[in-house]
Amino acid sequence: MNKNIDENTLRYDRMVEKALRGVAKQAIEEVMETGLPGDHHFYITFLTDYEGVQIPDYLRERYPGEMTIVLQYQFYDLSVDDKLLKVTLSFNNIPEKLVVPLAAITIFADPSVNFALQFQPLDGEGGYDDDPDGIAEAIAELAEENEKSSKPKEKGEVVSLDQFRKKD
Repeated sequence: MNKNIDENTLRYDRMVEKALRGVAKQAIEEVMETGLPGDHHFYITFLTDYEGVQIPDYLRERYPGEMTIVLQYQFYDLSVDDKLLKVTLSFNNIPEKLVVPLAAITIFADPSVNFALQFQPLDGEGGYDDDPDGIAEAIAELAEENEKSSKPKEKGEVVSLDQFRKKD
C-alpha cells in the first residue's frame, strides 16, 4: 500500500476503478437484453493468469499473460453479474465457454464509437473478487463441461488492440 494512504484515507482510486468497471458491466447487460446495436462490438482484454479465470488450457498456453476476445458476430450464452463475465466463443469452429472475473479485465473497448476503458487489476479490495463463491461455482461448471467435451482442441485467434491505442 502507498505510504501516503492508510485506513483513514478515502480510496478514490478504487472507487473510480469500480465505477468504470460498472460501465463495462452495464454495456454487457444491455447487449444481453437487446443484442449489439448497429456496428457496436466489444474488445475485452483480460489477464489469463488471474485467479478464477477459466479458459481452455490451449488458450492459456497460447496467451499466458493476457488475452483479448471480441464480442461481435458469434458469441453465445453471454452473462455478467457483479463478479463474473461468462461467454461462449468459437475457436476454429469449436465452442468454448470462458469465465472471466470482472476484476481480471484490463481493457474494455468498443471501436465502433472509439470508446475504451483501461483498468488496473483489482486486488480483492475492489468489491468484485472478495467473495469467491461465484468463481468456485463457475470453475466447477466449466470443469464439468470440459470433461464432457472429447474433441481435440484447436487454437483460436486473438485480435491486437494496438490499432486502437492512442499514439503519442
